[in-house]
Amino acid sequence: MFCGNCFRDNALVGALRKKGHSVLMVPLYLPLTLDEADQTEGTPIFFNGINVYLEQKSTFFREGPAWMHKLFASPKLLKLVAGRAAKTRAADLGEITLSMIRGEEGNQAREIEQLIAFFKTQPRPDIICLSNALLIGMARRIKAELGVPIACVLQGEDSFLDGLPDSHRDLTWQTLAERCRDVDLFIPPTRYFAELMGKRLNLPPGRVRVIYNGINLEGFETIQNEKLKIKNEEPPVLGYFARMCREKGLDTLVEAFIILKERNRVKELKLKVGGGCGPTDEPFVNTLRDRLRAKVFLNDVEFYPNVDRTEKQKFFRSLSVFSVPALYGEAFGLYVIEAMASGVPVVQPRHAAFPEIIEVSGGGVICEPRNPKALADAIEQILLSPEQACALGTAGRKAVEERFNAEQMATETLQAFQEVTRQFKE
Repeated sequence: MFCGNCFRDNALVGALRKKGHSVLMVPLYLPLTLDEADQTEGTPIFFNGINVYLEQKSTFFREGPAWMHKLFASPKLLKLVAGRAAKTRAADLGEITLSMIRGEEGNQAREIEQLIAFFKTQPRPDIICLSNALLIGMARRIKAELGVPIACVLQGEDSFLDGLPDSHRDLTWQTLAERCRDVDLFIPPTRYFAELMGKRLNLPPGRVRVIYNGINLEGFETIQNEKLKIKNEEPPVLGYFARMCREKGLDTLVEAFIILKERNRVKELKLKVGGGCGPTDEPFVNTLRDRLRAKVFLNDVEFYPNVDRTEKQKFFRSLSVFSVPALYGEAFGLYVIEAMASGVPVVQPRHAAFPEIIEVSGGGVICEPRNPKALADAIEQILLSPEQACALGTAGRKAVEERFNAEQMATETLQAFQEVTRQFKE
């Protein structure tokens, strides 16, 4: 599955390496699925998904011999199993999530020790950075064994944790807050998420540094702006690029598209839907196809599932306006700045991190959330105002070049790392 957090981490490591720093990126659970060069190449997978699951379910397996664990460590086997049976729904993962956050006290303690043993074969690091707070259970043992500070990126964990079953939700939040004391630096991607997680985990403000996510701009072009200046001789295109699921608001966008088609003020409007689509997403996408077919608009819609980077960039260049009206509290949303990098104006709901990103970038407008009509109104206004659309697209591209790119993210992250390592030594 495509994961925005993995994309962000991979881009960060690539940018740090370009700056001349030695960075080791360790894959956990499964092989990464990326659309850029894999910065984990040559590094073993730890906490492999099969072993983590079996350790949760079987005392015999937890205490079993090393050869048994190695048997399930094949990257090919992990890819095969992940493609058929990977579970990411919080409602199914209460016990294992809590166990992972308990770290050395949980059922996956063996995995932590194996990771530490690997670290000891490598040059001693200045700092260890965890990709997200769900990995925080390993911080205590790593810090004790390596004697280095621990940083942790915050990347939208709240919606997953809130989706845990009632039997585990509160205890998991409580345990996570306790384990946060083992971490020296937290890096949320927006002020919105810094405030939210700061309150929920009681994080000391001095340990929190907001650093906006950034992307690698190579391959992103702004042909769209030139098209807008000549008032789009081709049919206008509304675009969506994210996981094709209800949580990202794809059905809301489809309803907004139907409203726009029925109004017919924007002539010959097309809809392009791109992004990750796995086996569990296909039934939902099929219901949307049925809805569009019933309205006789299916021929005006194209779906682009699981495209590579080149095709993704081509997809964005073909758009006139972009929206992913996510329903939950998105901590950032890389897709927004990917659209802006392509010079495409965006329309996002007035909640979570979106108002902040729109305010900082000037690359779009916001509207009432969970409201197809409000979304349709905002999209229509942009499509009927080429000059406004061009201005928004130009502002968005400039903001990505200045603030939301991988180089800037790496520079600010490096500064934060240097400060915390200096304080740790004092």
